[in-house]
Amino acid sequence: MAEVRALLIRGPGTNCEIETAHVWKQAGAVARAVHVHALIEHPQWLLDAHILTIPGGFCYGDDIAAGKIMACELRLRLADALQNFVAAGKLVLGICNGFQVLVKTGLLPGPVVGESQVTLTLNNSGRYEDRWVHLKPSTTRCKFIDGDALLHAPVAHAEGRIVTHNEASLRTLADGGYVAYRYVDERGQPQDYPVNPNGSIDSIAGLTDHTGQVLGLMPHPERNSHFTHHPLWTRLTRDRQPDGMRLFQTAVNVMR
Repeated sequence: MAEVRALLIRGPGTNCEIETAHVWKQAGAVARAVHVHALIEHPQWLLDAHILTIPGGFCYGDDIAAGKIMACELRLRLADALQNFVAAGKLVLGICNGFQVLVKTGLLPGPVVGESQVTLTLNNSGRYEDRWVHLKPSTTRCKFIDGDALLHAPVAHAEGRIVTHNEASLRTLADGGYVAYRYVDERGQPQDYPVNPNGSIDSIAGLTDHTGQVLGLMPHPERNSHFTHHPLWTRLTRDRQPDGMRLFQTAVNVMR
């Protein structure tokens, strides 16, 4: 069986790289976390990786805007390397802060939609939201998604609300298959707050690009990767695959 290598980028304030690397290992990949400055100095490391991950946290303290500083570093110093990475058929995952980074680099939703058409901003509630949510897959293109089962995972963010430049941008996302996940209730139906924890337009929780190889989502699938992670774990069977692990396992299987 071919070895799948996952490379994780961390920076000052990133705080989810250890558990995210652990989940990649549990899914069968070889995982390695490196500082963004080290990757800038050694962009050839991307040649050896199959999956690039930007984990959650508060990189650079979310100064200016969440994910903005790391996004600028990647865009200015690694733009060609990242474009070549995707062009080679490899996968990119951004979780929470990592999703914010991917949007602000322009990797999501990507050049087909156009720059500055989508961004993430402050939650409508005006506060940090930490709660479990249900996500419904909304595209068949994304390589991280296998089937249409709901994904249950927690959110933990203050700037997770997705907004678009205008209605035309929103239609492009929806009609073009760029919406990877939407916030829904346990029956799979979109609802207002708290089902949609941040007020994202069209209940969007995650985006993919035109290739389906890049995924960004605000909830943390790595925090539902073991049966004891679920808040109702004592009522669930231990042999069920946690929802978050399914996402990581799907990606590893794609790259084998």
